[in-house]
Amino acid sequence: MNERELKLLLEAGAIKAVLLIAQGAAFHLEIKTAGALKVLMTGRGEVRLWRSLDSCVKWLRKAGIGQATIQIDQWQPDQKPLELNRSRKNAY
Repeated sequence: MNERELKLLLEAGAIKAVLLIAQGAAFHLEIKTAGALKVLMTGRGEVRLWRSLDSCVKWLRKAGIGQATIQIDQWQPDQKPLELNRSRKNAY
């Protein structure tokens, strides 16, 4: 699900719950509707991540979401993010 789809679901009142999931040092959103649980994605098809709880909550409020459940059992705030090299030049 991308941001555009999320806004359409919000306008339709089809969102049952918003889950803010902490995993490692990042946060992502899972949106629960009547039929499914979907992860918020970027336009490039990657999971939309936030590096701080503060920035994620600000984004939620700006999007018009006033309530979310936070799951922090897998949160490791001191974990360094994994840097993925997108070029194959340094893969070996």
